[in-house]
Amino acid sequence: MVGRVSDERADHIVVRGVNKRFGDFQALTDIHMRVGRGNVAVIIGGSGAGKTTLLKILIGLDKPTSGQVVVSGTDIVPLSERKMAAVRKKMAMVFQYSALLDSMNVLDNVAFPLREHTRLSEKEIRARVKEKLKILGLENIEHRTPSELSGGMRKRVGLARALMLEPEVIMYDEPTSGLDPITSRMVDDLIVTTRNRFDVTSIVISHDMAGALRIADQIYLMDKGRIVSSGTPEELVRGPSELAKRFLDSSGIEAERLLAEHR
Repeated sequence: MVGRVSDERADHIVVRGVNKRFGDFQALTDIHMRVGRGNVAVIIGGSGAGKTTLLKILIGLDKPTSGQVVVSGTDIVPLSERKMAAVRKKMAMVFQYSALLDSMNVLDNVAFPLREHTRLSEKEIRARVKEKLKILGLENIEHRTPSELSGGMRKRVGLARALMLEPEVIMYDEPTSGLDPITSRMVDDLIVTTRNRFDVTSIVISHDMAGALRIADQIYLMDKGRIVSSGTPEELVRGPSELAKRFLDSSGIEAERLLAEHR
């Protein structure tokens, strides 16, 4: 995968020994991760594996019961809400179903973060929105509503909105869920293109093994709140993990062919 970072000094996000309990339920157990700056890390697993719980902790919407989440050298776990709000401005989220507001047109949806968090003039905001939409191949749709867009277009509008505050980290929650194979492939390509063009670190929550093998620098396979296998796509496919093998088999994909195509 082009752009893979192996130098530990370039780690952007480091997770050390994260545990999360909800009463008597152990949702996450001893989670360890290292995500290189500018890399694409895919966290994959079935329903109930703990992916969403981990995502909320990584973006600071929830705190672990124990452990560290270090972003750009700072452990965000003990931060106050005020300090955490400053960190979150460097992060962005692309939601599973785009989370666009149906009462707003595309321009207003994408402009929302700038109007909330900056003092830019309306002229400047409109110019920035149009610039991002053009980069993502969405020219002349500013006045459409989300209901008038295809699933793939809504994903791109959601990404345009996520990019407006120029984040260092973008987190994607099941970005290809509910999409047909062609559109899913387009979204996968968009994640990599966005990483390359905007130099962002990307964390993708997914159940799509084919997509993970296409785009990931690192894959973390979760099961019952634990990371049971991790590594590069090659390491996951050719490694000893039985769960990884079962996951690959159940996905019905030709893993070696995908690896050969996307080296």
